[in-house]
Amino acid sequence: MIVQTAADVYLSEADRLLEKGDVVQASEKYYKAAEEAIKLLAVSRNLRIVKEVERKGKWSLDDLQEAVRELEKEIGGIEDLWKSAILILSATPEPYILKEEAKKVRELVRISDKASNTILD
Repeated sequence: MIVQTAADVYLSEADRLLEKGDVVQASEKYYKAAEEAIKLLAVSRNLRIVKEVERKGKWSLDDLQEAVRELEKEIGGIEDLWKSAILILSATPEPYILKEEAKKVRELVRISDKASNTILD
């Protein structure tokens, strides 16, 4: 059974917004998709940072960065994909650049979906 994650929902919303030409809103949604993908990967791999987040009750940017560092050690390639999400959010790139960077966010979401769907099977 395949489950649609929060990252999938944000990704779909971002694609629709980009099609409409709303680059600012699309950028925010692509970033949120990447953020949710990192959280899902961190939880699915039971990373150390998850316990800290549970204790605090919410994720901070520092927590996300720590999760990315831990995931990079375990999986590899995650840091590069995450950098695209940061670029998308901080620079609000032109549509043609956003489309290219969004491919990396899509790959990050695909990796997290694979991890989460494996858990549910």
